[in-house]
Amino acid sequence: MFESPCKSISVLNAWSESQEELRETQPVSPRGTRKRVKAKKKKRKQQQQNEKRSVSAPQLCTDDADKGRPEKKYRPDEPIVRGIFQIGKKSHDVVLTETRVTWTPIQPETPTGFKNRPKSLKVFVNPISHKKEAYRLYLDEVAPLFKLADIEADVTITKRKGHALSILKDCSLEDYDGVVCVGGDGSVAEVAHGLLLRAQMDAGRDTDSIFTPVQAALPLGIIPAGSTDVVACSVHGIRRAVTATLHIIMGHRQPVDVCSFSSMGRLLRFGFSAMFGFGGRTLALAERHRWMPPSQRREFALIKTLANLKPEDCELSFITSRGAEDQTKAERNRDGGDICEDGSWQTRQGLFLNISIMAIPCLCSMAPRGLAPNTRLNNGSMALITVGNTSRSEFIKHLKRYSSTNNQFGFSFIETHTVKAVKLRPRSQGSWADDVSEENEECDSKTVPIISSEGTYAWNIDGDLLEVPSELLIRVHPQLLTLFGADMEEAEESPVKCSCI
Repeated sequence: MFESPCKSISVLNAWSESQEELRETQPVSPRGTRKRVKAKKKKRKQQQQNEKRSVSAPQLCTDDADKGRPEKKYRPDEPIVRGIFQIGKKSHDVVLTETRVTWTPIQPETPTGFKNRPKSLKVFVNPISHKKEAYRLYLDEVAPLFKLADIEADVTITKRKGHALSILKDCSLEDYDGVVCVGGDGSVAEVAHGLLLRAQMDAGRDTDSIFTPVQAALPLGIIPAGSTDVVACSVHGIRRAVTATLHIIMGHRQPVDVCSFSSMGRLLRFGFSAMFGFGGRTLALAERHRWMPPSQRREFALIKTLANLKPEDCELSFITSRGAEDQTKAERNRDGGDICEDGSWQTRQGLFLNISIMAIPCLCSMAPRGLAPNTRLNNGSMALITVGNTSRSEFIKHLKRYSSTNNQFGFSFIETHTVKAVKLRPRSQGSWADDVSEENEECDSKTVPIISSEGTYAWNIDGDLLEVPSELLIRVHPQLLTLFGADMEEAEESPVKCSCI
């Protein structure tokens, strides 16, 4: 593969000697000829001695810029070059020292630096995600990598909404090192809720009260196969199934904050983000038209909700991150009441077009900077974003800025807060309904709130519709769940160093 250093040097010597002989046979002036010949012979003899010393210890060729520098000394067992090379069809760890070259096959059972690598996984696949190609995505891109890494996968293809939740509540998880979800944000939210709910059941927590939840026992891997995939993008930085799979194989783990959503002291679910108002009504309208293809019903719901843009009359209370100590001290046990003293809450009353509460940045293709760019995966707080009542044109300007580099919150009708807890109590008789939207088209959106006969309020929880009949309490719980992935900010600040050629 490589030309022998001895052979290279012998060829160079032969060429040099021939050039010397040619120069010696040229006519020269008789004056100083004998002295010049002796000097040339002495110089050639010294060069041959130097070349013999270099042949005795083969070394890499150096250019003229290295002449005059002190020669680096290597111990016989010190690696000069090390890297991963393919020999045949397998990867090998190749080490070149001063005396030899060694190569060791890299086995999936003991890969270098793979700590906490899973051996067995419980996999849930939503077959209707990814244009009904999620299972094919798993078979083509994920399963082969799991097989190469010698990971056993117990696969369940979900048949209905809540199927994964019911399995996680009852099945034995002792034989698994993690749980994987192949689907969109709704599927991820269901599996995450199932893992956390199972942890509360195992710990004996009473979910019909205000309680302090315990962490999930197993990490969750997310294979993005939805329309937005904000959770996967927030953790992986990209919507690639292969990237997510490699994070799972290598055992990369990232703790994340999770919200709990409670009403009347009773836990409704765990999740990462929530929207009330415009975000909730848009999702509710889309759910009423599930007979449409997914992309068409989302576009239809967005346009119609904008056309009938109306505010919600709310009482909004929140605890900023600076009041976290008051929240912890004043929590009440099992009484379903307030979790803080009255002085800890800040309250806003009025008309709001949209209210967002997010524990993660919520990156996606429509918002590359994130729906909540000022929060992080595990900083122990939530981003509260309130959009007050304004004109339709100003609200559309705000929405358009999510896809640009401009500050989407740079409007007088928008407030942002870093919070630990939020209480939202609608003051109207009910939320907006599709049946009354046409009747309210001519109403003044700045003065008339939405009222519906249904008596429930639509919330968008991680892309899943949740209808709540009364006040909703949202609390953040630091690092409650572990995801397979890596903190993208730390990865960008600390680039990986590699010794491969």
